Amino acid sequence: MAESAVSLVIENLVPLLVQKAKLLKGIHDEVESIRGELEFIRSFLKDADARAEKEDMNNVAKTWVKLVREKAYHIEDAIDKYILHFAKKSHERRQYFHFLQKVFHFTINLKPRHVIASNIQVINKKLEDIRKRGERYGFSAIEQGRSSNTGSVRWHDPRVASLFIKEAEVVGIESPRAKLIKWLVEGPSKRKVFSVVGIGGLGKTTLVKKVFDNEKVATHFDCHAWINVSQSYKMKSLLRDTIKQLYKARKEFAPYEIDTMKETSLMEELSKYLRELRYLVVFDDLWDVEFWGHIKFAFPENEKGNRIVITSRNEDVAPSRNESPNNCVYNLPPLPFEIALDLFYRKVFQCEGGKCPSDFVELSRGIVERCGGLPLAIVAIGGFLSIKDKVVSEWRKLHDSLSSELESNSRLRSIPKILSLSYHDLPYNLKACFLYFGMFPEDHSINCSRLIRLWIAEGFVKERQGTTLEEVAQDYLNQLINRSLVQLTQKDFVGKTRSCRVHDMIREVILSRSEELNFRSVSMQNCSNCKRIARRLSIQNNVNTPLENITSSQTRSILIFGVDEMPNSFFSTFFANFKLMKVMDCEGAPIDYIPKEVGNLFLLRYLSLRDTKVHKLPKSIGKLHNLETLDLKRSFVSELPVEINGLQKLRYLAAYFESHDIEDNIDFRRAIKIQSGIACLQSLQKLFKIEANNDALIEELGSLGQLRKLQICKLNRENGTALCTALEKMSHLQSLKISATVEEEVLELQSMSSPPPCLQTLILSGRIEKLPEWIPKLKSIVRIGLDWSRLMDDPLKVLQTLSNLMDLLLYDGYGGEQLHIEGGGFQKLKFLGLRNLGGLNMLIIDEDALPLLEILEIGPSPQLKKVPTGIQHLKSLKKLQFYEMPIEFVLSMQPAEGPEFWKVKHIPSVHFWNRIQGEHYKIHKLGDPELLELLQR
Repeated sequence: MAESAVSLVIENLVPLLVQKAKLLKGIHDEVESIRGELEFIRSFLKDADARAEKEDMNNVAKTWVKLVREKAYHIEDAIDKYILHFAKKSHERRQYFHFLQKVFHFTINLKPRHVIASNIQVINKKLEDIRKRGERYGFSAIEQGRSSNTGSVRWHDPRVASLFIKEAEVVGIESPRAKLIKWLVEGPSKRKVFSVVGIGGLGKTTLVKKVFDNEKVATHFDCHAWINVSQSYKMKSLLRDTIKQLYKARKEFAPYEIDTMKETSLMEELSKYLRELRYLVVFDDLWDVEFWGHIKFAFPENEKGNRIVITSRNEDVAPSRNESPNNCVYNLPPLPFEIALDLFYRKVFQCEGGKCPSDFVELSRGIVERCGGLPLAIVAIGGFLSIKDKVVSEWRKLHDSLSSELESNSRLRSIPKILSLSYHDLPYNLKACFLYFGMFPEDHSINCSRLIRLWIAEGFVKERQGTTLEEVAQDYLNQLINRSLVQLTQKDFVGKTRSCRVHDMIREVILSRSEELNFRSVSMQNCSNCKRIARRLSIQNNVNTPLENITSSQTRSILIFGVDEMPNSFFSTFFANFKLMKVMDCEGAPIDYIPKEVGNLFLLRYLSLRDTKVHKLPKSIGKLHNLETLDLKRSFVSELPVEINGLQKLRYLAAYFESHDIEDNIDFRRAIKIQSGIACLQSLQKLFKIEANNDALIEELGSLGQLRKLQICKLNRENGTALCTALEKMSHLQSLKISATVEEEVLELQSMSSPPPCLQTLILSGRIEKLPEWIPKLKSIVRIGLDWSRLMDDPLKVLQTLSNLMDLLLYDGYGGEQLHIEGGGFQKLKFLGLRNLGGLNMLIIDEDALPLLEILEIGPSPQLKKVPTGIQHLKSLKKLQFYEMPIEFVLSMQPAEGPEFWKVKHIPSVHFWNRIQGEHYKIHKLGDPELLELLQR
């Protein structure tokens, strides 16, 4: 499993050869030769991977694969050491002013450069030997995406058994089965395509087979066919099988000529046969994204209610609703915990009638929780335990060592085997990104933006012309989500992914393959790993003393999670030994300083001190010329040294500091001070949260042509014009947040005639005398927030015409008495917050307004005595929340006797927030007796 490691080295060598030919003088040809050898070896590795999956790889071949992986890392080390040495000496040479001193300096450093160059030559020769050895082992150079046919050992896919599960053994599919049956036998006469999508082992095939065999479905169609597609299908064979099954369903004989027909003729024959029939065809286990686009022409549109059903792990394979309104995707959810537990009990305790003895309840629940609602895992583990003696100690052993059991136990090996199919279908660039999830702790919700920046720093993301690396990485993440390998845990109203995680069983697969990229996790439970070589190291939980033993110079990345104490000696060791470090993520780590030696990490690309107690950055930070990410959010750093302005590769600079007033028990979150000179940061894409110190600093912002996100605070009226001038130059800006010095300070933002064309988010905090005239020009805007604006003219008259607006919050943003949302307004809005509007006494919502609104928040508005007119028209509204509203207003909506109840009775969730103390609220549901008692006091 070294393909990803080799591929990453190749990808890093290509730009090196193109961009740094001068830097590699004397070894350029050797590096080019290394790249060529690696290309051949990568092809051999694909064949090795295919054999490994068929369990047909002997120990000698496994040793060869391990040797390749180690040599790939040696190559990366050698090249990086060469670059580091050359860069340092180049920097030192610039300090000399006399010719003789330059000559002397070059002479004394000739030897180490020669040594490194010689090492690269040796590596090149060894690579050639490794390739020839691979040829002797019989590896063939197969193309990316094609599988090898070598190997005689066959693996019996347990998914086949899902086609023969008895009705009584099926648990938890009643609701989706009923839904799918309804979709198939009811609805329009147009041909419809239903895709059932979900992670491997979720029960997609079982569900669809039960629907396919249902009598109501079987009698509804004239003919039907079930086609297993899989990864290695042949289109001609598949078409022949389809024709034969359809003929057989009608008790007819298929034409014998189909056995010799070409693909096009088979499609014509199939289309001709189905022209006057109502048909149902299931394509099970589809992997190819181009499959349906090619074969759909064989299935005619004849207005007879034809149905196609597809099962797949990859949502990208499913025909999209954007392509046709007759396409529908159903994401099959995992089993709910109680249903999963019932299935486990049925499987394990068959002799006990499915009842679990009290001694095993806790362990059973723990094991089922690890299965994450995955029927494959529940059935496999349950079947294994059903034949073992019911001994608590044995069960606990399985629970505590499930990872190793999945790999070593033949009865459980089907779980990682099936889940690994999705992994092997990934292109190599996605494999590295997928395996990186193993760096995060179990059940950890991962911030998507953080993950993307880490991928970029690791070199996993390939450049794509006309697209930023961040956009490419987001596409990678979307692909992993659509392939059901990654679960989305939070998504905002505008559709952006906020956080994600991996299923526990998927994580076990990742950990079993982590050796491919030399990942290592250390914790109190496995501190013996500390002395082992780790390319990428994840330090988790409480690891006090063992940290001092982490001394491997080959470590390139360190991520820290949940460590309560960090010894000072660790940093001394760290900066002394990790000269080739590229990623240092200390988010939440218990540290309060960064030593000046951080400047020694010349290759460092990613540095996060988020949520730490670090107060100051050393000036040596300016030596990190390769730094791309500097994350200081919620640290105590209040000012950046001027040396920051020399980091020309910096793409992401996030900083605001927090302080705590113990006496008043108040937390302050403030922007950070930055010195003039930031115009040098030409690669910067995100910059927040900085103070508007002076006009000179603001004017420099206009030079940052790559900026996508900007948050600037403490803006006063006088420098608003300078900011508008700078903003007009930001053609790529997508997110803008501006805060005044104090709430009463007026934001002067009228002088901008051409706002950033790509702007999607706009948050203005401060007084605005008039809504800026450029706001209606924001054609891409999806989110607007107006805080403390106190506009006197109804801003909704302008804002409701913004065709793409999805999220709108007015917090003390309007000081008038009436708001009117006209018919046809806010056609895409999903969230509307009308908060702290003290003067509002009437809200009118016309019919045909806000058709997609899901959440509406109102209050405090002490003058609003009547439930908004027209709220009953909001059919998509899911959540209605009121904050500290007048007693008579709240009483008028109560189910018992409220005259306004009819306006809100269709809304699933209606809640009332009432302040108890400070910022603490008590939340009550509509009709809650406690709420009525509170109001009547």
